[in-house]
Amino acid sequence: MSTDTTEFDRSSSSVGDGVGKGLLELLSSMRFAISLLTVICIASVIGTVIKQAEPAVNYVNQFGPFWAQLFGQLNLFTVYSAWWFLVILAFLVLSTSLCIARNTPKILVDVRAYKENIREQSFRAFPHRAQADVGVPAHQAAQDFGQALRQGGWKVKLQQREQGWMVAAKKGAANKLGYIAAHSAIVMVCIGGLLDGDLMVRMQMWWGDKAVFSGAGMIADVPAQYRLSPSNPTFRGNILVGEGTHSSTALLAQPGGVVLQELPFSIELRKFIVEYYSTGMPKLFASEIVIHDKQTGEAIEKRVEVNHPVRHRGIDIFQSGFDDGGSRVTLRAIAMGAPVAPFEVSGVIGGSTPLSNGNEQMTLEFSGLRVINVENLGKTVNDPRQEGESRMAHALDQRMGAANKTTTRKDLRNVGPSVSYKLRDAAGQAREYNNYMLPVLLDDQPDTVPIFLLGVRETPADEFQYLRIPADPEGTKQTFLLTRQALQDEGLRNEAVNRYVRQAIPAHRSDMASQLSASAQRALALYAGAEPQPGGSGVNGKPAAGLQAISDFMEANVPQDEREKASEVLIRILNGVLFELVQMSRQKAGLPPLESSQKTQNFMAQAVLSWSDAGFYPAPMTFELKDFEQVQASVFQVARAPGRNVVYLGCLLLIVGIFAMLYVRERRLWIWLEPGANGQGSRASMALSSNRKTLDGDKEFEHLKSRLLQGTI
Repeated sequence: MSTDTTEFDRSSSSVGDGVGKGLLELLSSMRFAISLLTVICIASVIGTVIKQAEPAVNYVNQFGPFWAQLFGQLNLFTVYSAWWFLVILAFLVLSTSLCIARNTPKILVDVRAYKENIREQSFRAFPHRAQADVGVPAHQAAQDFGQALRQGGWKVKLQQREQGWMVAAKKGAANKLGYIAAHSAIVMVCIGGLLDGDLMVRMQMWWGDKAVFSGAGMIADVPAQYRLSPSNPTFRGNILVGEGTHSSTALLAQPGGVVLQELPFSIELRKFIVEYYSTGMPKLFASEIVIHDKQTGEAIEKRVEVNHPVRHRGIDIFQSGFDDGGSRVTLRAIAMGAPVAPFEVSGVIGGSTPLSNGNEQMTLEFSGLRVINVENLGKTVNDPRQEGESRMAHALDQRMGAANKTTTRKDLRNVGPSVSYKLRDAAGQAREYNNYMLPVLLDDQPDTVPIFLLGVRETPADEFQYLRIPADPEGTKQTFLLTRQALQDEGLRNEAVNRYVRQAIPAHRSDMASQLSASAQRALALYAGAEPQPGGSGVNGKPAAGLQAISDFMEANVPQDEREKASEVLIRILNGVLFELVQMSRQKAGLPPLESSQKTQNFMAQAVLSWSDAGFYPAPMTFELKDFEQVQASVFQVARAPGRNVVYLGCLLLIVGIFAMLYVRERRLWIWLEPGANGQGSRASMALSSNRKTLDGDKEFEHLKSRLLQGTI
């Protein structure tokens, strides 16, 4: 029994040793490291293709609820801080480290070895070999060859044997050291990435008492379990500081919320500075700050610029961006259709105010203020192919040269301030609006009419869609709004029709006047949405209006082969009646009539489209920016990155290693010297080995052969 138990223990021990050895072999194998590196590359591609750390609603809109939830559980929206990514990175460090530890002793032994014990019969296996008779004895020739090789930069070792002398030389041994340097660089870069990543923060949440904060409220009211100590060894977060204020708490973004990082100092923003080019593009962001050290009480004045950070107590302060710091704005509410008197609302960016429209309760949220808006108003350059050599040369110039050349002409302009806000209903649903304060001139043509841009979008993932309202000669929206209100008044519509008919038809052609009047009334009623069509499209349960209503009417009542001609006639009548309605509205408001000019025609062309599109505007009123008092805020990135120097050293080792592997050739040379025939002189056999077969290796061997074996020592 005792013997059997002992044998079983030995068997179990050998099995355990075999499993452990196999696991060690796997972890230290290059194939395993390459597999991990491949997974990291795939994860990096995913992190590049999928925008990281976006709002959850953006992913739902892009991928749908099911895939958005699945991708979220796999942490594909925060790849570089995902637990599995950090685990793979840690295993890559372990695998590469074991691989280095396993192979480094062999490499170092091989680097130090001269391999002088090679047999003379082995020379036949080398592609570079030669033989010659030397006129001096073997021991003298060995000394001469060794001296000549040392002068050529070779390391030489002489070995005396019973039958003769072996001269062993080597050169370019740093090639093998390049492998150690390159693999060590991978380890150091990964370690630096782990140190400067979220690993330390995650460890404090895994094994400490810290948690991710996902609520709302003031930073000062956040409990201690969501705050990290100022002695946290590594972190990277953002801190927003408004002009005239200071802050000492940074926000570290985490999946599902944020973690607050306390700093050993507070940052006070004295002044935010931004300078612009003549096009309106910003050329400089800078912040004049005061660092208040909590330990010493010292106040240090510094200036932070883009690419010029400030460092204090091992923490780098970068100029990351800028934001609104609580600007005060005054908005003027204008009804889009109903004859409601305008009123003003004041507030602070980031705040909100309640609005009431009878039984309907809404909240106006002041989202943002942009004083500078630089837009590209250039047009795409056409490229006709039949306009001669000069046009072809211009097209080639547009497409050749620097990579920043495109076929789109860049015309960057500052189009003035804009304000964004949200209208939130009682159910919590909100739409976001973005309105420009000044009318925008889209091109430089002399008769171009400037337009006001009123933007709206359903979710932050959507692009803003803009309603374009033409500015009247007074530079306001008044003509557009007055005419839109007049469209809802049947009496004013009929009066506009009568004025149009009187000007278009002579008085003695009463039969034609009545027919034209009926067509004009029908067209204007359809355009105003006052005449619903069976099966016609509409918005929010209302009858279709604008050009869509006319299109529905034509499809339902006019044969297809006659629609094009009938549409032209109906649109011409509509434009004429709308012009009369505009003149009536301006006259009623005490404004001078529009002059007959090309600019007026352009105004009417845009206005007809805008009145048609206004039916899709989802709010009964719009808010225009009347006045503002800007308060700037700087967004700083604060980082304590101890792994940065490790990464720098790793990059240096990687450069050295790659250079050594690619540009340093390892060569080994052997010369076997044995006594010559009849005891006179000696017989020399030479062989050269190189880790890469190159033309330089062939030339070098020929040079050595001619110098050593042909008596040119």
